[in-house]
Order: sequence, then structure tokens, then C-alpha cells
Amino acid sequence: MSTSASLSPDDAVARLADTRHLLVALDFDGTLSPLIDEPMDARMLPESREALDALIAVPQTSVALVSGRSLGDLRIIAEHRDDSPILLAGSHGAEHWVPGGTAGDGPTASERALRDRLRAAAEELVADIPNAWIEPKSYGFAVPSRVVAEADRADLHARVDALMAREAPTWRRREGHHIVEYAFRAEGKDAAVAWLRERTGASAVLFAGDDVTDEDALGALQPGDVGVHVGTGSTHARVRVEGIPQLAAMLVRLAHERAHRRE
Repeated sequence: MSTSASLSPDDAVARLADTRHLLVALDFDGTLSPLIDEPMDARMLPESREALDALIAVPQTSVALVSGRSLGDLRIIAEHRDDSPILLAGSHGAEHWVPGGTAGDGPTASERALRDRLRAAAEELVADIPNAWIEPKSYGFAVPSRVVAEADRADLHARVDALMAREAPTWRRREGHHIVEYAFRAEGKDAAVAWLRERTGASAVLFAGDDVTDEDALGALQPGDVGVHVGTGSTHARVRVEGIPQLAAMLVRLAHERAHRRE
């Protein structure tokens, strides 16, 4: 992966302003909302909300959120209403929401039974580690470690890794910012963006994210698309911004430029 950007935010705006139909697909945590200790307290920064509202108002521009969060949790933290035009891809692309409701089927009864059994086993395994907990997911579960003492984190993840290697070796394992996720569905955010591209008929895509799990999508973008990485670290993205406010400012400029060229 590249460690430096090769396209400035202003150049990216100019590149996308004239495309016939633009899809702006965005990760949520760390991209629109700061990373916080209590996951369900996450909310977009005001400037992020302003940027999404500006993009939604531009003709031939679709906006989507692409998250590892379960679809229901994503709708809560994004304050996403039933009349929202924003499309959603939850669980790294295994769940979809489009105007009018969800699209696709959820876990089967047997999948839910295995998921719940393994969640319970993981909870029992980590019960003696202070502040450790298991986060439910539609297609598995996650092990957050942000509020766990640094000295305990390796042991926490080693215990659950051993359980999953023994009981569910085919499940996909993902690492993110102070979290490890396990899922029996293997979709990544690349699949989510591909589905959204087809759904919207987009001629170009802007995808932005901050975490390792976003690299699936960033690495699969097509010529003419733009990938944006928020923060530091190695990335496939050609554009890098310092933080959430800088991304929001870029998106507002993009909205204004697309609107201006359509006047």
C-alpha cells in the first residue's frame, strides 16, 4: 500500500465535479464521527452532517454510508430516518438499506444459533478481564479493546482467537482501531461499494475511510474513482486528509462545485 497521497483534495474535487452521476460512499467511525469509548454514543460532527446535506442536495449525486456496524446500530448512530435518501451498507456490506427499507435476507436460524453460542462462549472467556466486553453483530461479534488496559489487550484477543480457531476457523477475522471482528459472512467494503455503484448507476465513486477495514474498498476502486484516507498510516487511497473536519470541508467544496457546474 502507498504511504503518500498522489492527488490533492482540490484536484480530486475538480476530477469528480463533472462526472455524470457521483456516488459518495463514506465510512462512519473515524471518518464522519470521532472514535469514542462507548460505540453507541458516536454521532457525526456537525460539519460532517453539513457536508452530507450539501451533497444530497446536488442532482445526480448519491450518498451512502458503508460501515462494519450492524445495520440497526448504524441507523441509530447516523440518526438515519425512514425518509432519508442516504443508502446504507452495514456489516461490511452484508446488509443493505435503500429508500423504502432493507434489501436482502438476514442470518438463518442455524447461523443465529451458532453466532449466539460463540458470542456467549467469548463473553465467558473474557469475563475476568476488566472492561472487556463482546459487541454483538448481525453476522458475528466483535471484541473491542479501547477501554481495556493495554497490558491486557494481547491476552484478551488471544483468548478469543483461540476459541474461533477451534470452533469457527472459516469465519472472517478483521482487525480495526482497537477492535477485532469475527463474521461468518466474508463480504468486505469492496463488495459494498460495488453493490452501491450498480444500484445508483454511478459513473464515478468517492470512497473515504480511516481504518484497515476500509482498504478493501480503497484498493478496489476503478480508474476515475477517488479514494480518500482520513489520518495517518499506509493506504491505497490517492488522497489523504488530516482528519474529519478536513474531509468534511473537501466534501462541501465538492458539493458546491458540482452544483455550480449544473447551473
